[in-house]
Amino acid sequence: MAAKKTNISKMSFEDALEELESIVRDLESGSSKLDESIDAYERGAALQKHCEEKLRSAQTRIDKISLGREGQPVISPAEIETS
Repeated sequence: MAAKKTNISKMSFEDALEELESIVRDLESGSSKLDESIDAYERGAALQKHCEEKLRSAQTRIDKISLGREGQPVISPAEIETS
């Protein structure tokens, strides 16, 4: 498994998710040495956190549009579910 050296904080959501999926496939195959697996797991955890932050950021940018009492559109911040 070739370790990627890309700075995670500069990765797009799609690139980070793609690399995370690749790491999961490699770990599931069991073909890596223990040290490589541990490093991959740590990078995978960082990629997961980055993806979650990107999704949370995108969710805060979404506006909820509803109709007011007089039928006029009203824009309000989206309700954000936290887990």
